[in-house]
Amino acid sequence: MRALVQRVTHGSVRIGNRQTGKIAQGLVVLLGVKQDDTREDAKFLAEKCANLRIFSDEDGKFNLSCLDVRGAVLVVSQFTLYGDTRKGRRPGFADAARPEISEPLYEAFMEFLLQLGLKVESGEFGAMMQVEIHNDGPVTLMLESKVG
Repeated sequence: MRALVQRVTHGSVRIGNRQTGKIAQGLVVLLGVKQDDTREDAKFLAEKCANLRIFSDEDGKFNLSCLDVRGAVLVVSQFTLYGDTRKGRRPGFADAARPEISEPLYEAFMEFLLQLGLKVESGEFGAMMQVEIHNDGPVTLMLESKVG
């Protein structure tokens, strides 16, 4: 499982004219699910995102987590994080999990964040979305639940 995590001052998701999620300070997490991922991967990454110290303290050092600053998390399903571009010019998505695997794990990831005490907003699984991200810093990190 991969999470592209961005520290933001604002994030929102629209599907057509309908807004499905909106946050102020916090994290936008673009979440990709791999074929062999499990609920344990979702839990590991949720805990990692919630506790990742990428918010500045009063001295300007990365010492605070999203939990510490009482931020929110906007989670957007992103199968393209498993796009393989090593051959040719069109990405292949053989490593990305099929929807019957990835959707329940996407939902589990958000549930784990809620259990940790974070406010969670989201896009809509499988939909074409317009995502607005005001990256703060910019700070962007790629997290993975497994190595390799």
